[in-house]
Amino acid sequence: MNNSGKAFVSNLSDAEAEAAETQTWLDFSLKCGYIELKTHKKLDREYDHIIGKLVNMASHPEKWSF
Repeated sequence: MNNSGKAFVSNLSDAEAEAAETQTWLDFSLKCGYIELKTHKKLDREYDHIIGKLVNMASHPEKWSF
């Protein structure tokens, strides 16, 4: 993998960490009563989907980077 591909995977890893952090804040928001359970579940599922896509992209960077 060339430097461009390594940088791409590094950025995907950063994005994955940010998405996971957002899920932590969603949990916090739910426990503090800032959001409803229905909203939490919807957003948490969406972030699971996003993280899955990021992991898939990082596993096969040749499909996404030049």
